[in-house]
Amino acid sequence: MTRFRYRAADPSGRYSTGVIEASDPAAARAVLRGRGLLPMDVAETRGVFALPAGELLGRKARGLSIADLTVFTRQMATLISSGVQVEAALAAIAGQSGARLKGFCISLRQSIMDGESLSAALSLQWQGFDRYFLTSVEAGERAGRMGAVFERLAEHVESRQRNRQTIALALIYPAILILVSLAVILALLVFVLPDIVRVFAARGADLPRLTQLMIAVSDGLTRHGFLILGGIAAVVGGGTVAAQRPAARSGIDGMLWRLGLSRQMTLVQFTGTLATLTQSGVALADALGAATSTVANSVARARLRAVVQDVRDGVALSHALARQKDFPPMMITMIASGEASGRLPQMLGRFADDQAENLQARVKTLVGLVEPLVLLAMGGVVMLLVLAILMPIVNLNSLVG
Repeated sequence: MTRFRYRAADPSGRYSTGVIEASDPAAARAVLRGRGLLPMDVAETRGVFALPAGELLGRKARGLSIADLTVFTRQMATLISSGVQVEAALAAIAGQSGARLKGFCISLRQSIMDGESLSAALSLQWQGFDRYFLTSVEAGERAGRMGAVFERLAEHVESRQRNRQTIALALIYPAILILVSLAVILALLVFVLPDIVRVFAARGADLPRLTQLMIAVSDGLTRHGFLILGGIAAVVGGGTVAAQRPAARSGIDGMLWRLGLSRQMTLVQFTGTLATLTQSGVALADALGAATSTVANSVARARLRAVVQDVRDGVALSHALARQKDFPPMMITMIASGEASGRLPQMLGRFADDQAENLQARVKTLVGLVEPLVLLAMGGVVMLLVLAILMPIVNLNSLVG
């Protein structure tokens, strides 16, 4: 097959360009006519220029920032909820976006016009979409409720961006404080402490154990600083690689699932997705399966799969959740109430919203504790250094006296 660059017009008179594969120019023109396009120019092309500008930009768009993803998701939610077709929505977003997002939308639209579904095109065009995003879009396509799904995704992405901004802004001052404190500590250990202690030792003063410990640390940093840095880098790299192994990943997921904050984040995502899908008319068992596949934690996913199987066997959702461990009683109670009243989707949505607000409050509280903890830690280290320097002075004065 040969690549051909084409320029064609659609029935409304708008021109489009791209690259298609065909055996010869005549076959390429036939493919374009089959798409409802009028070929204006078809020419063989090779090498890197075989890729259209949109596809090249689309490849770069795989690195979309969280800001671009937020804009894309919110605009897709608005347009699709207004009845705009997916292809037209992508074209509209591309027409008013920057180069990176524009290229991504053009490449995504081309894949859809080639016959791919939106979820498949998203997974092909950008591997950066997480499981939650892709599975939600796929479920929305099956249910024919893309607007509602994109509304939920927009809220999810915007909430994630707000949390990142809140955390980033809150951590700027502690980060600067840590860097400055580390620089001061290293300067004291490497340049100041050895010279001062050398003077005390020459006068025959006995050095306290704290001072001797600090001198040992200073000598280690001076003589083996690069080896220490290399060892830290090796440990971090090895730990990152080891964490990707299934056994290690399962252990990490189990530890995260036992943490209240991580478990709450997982349940907010799961119940929010389940509420969206059930409100969109998806059968409960199918919605449970789709929502379960969005959960990244393998331990939680295994337990939810058991819940899905129980529901398929005819067990009520609240009873199936009660059979598993670590699901909060409030969640089970609200689901049972929703089942009894026939308002399960609404109760799931209310639980997800309440837990999301509680989660944001907990995150803000934890972030607020970072600054005083950093101050205490850095202040404690500096205090030890000052004591290591002052204690020999006190001993030297006692010798003179």
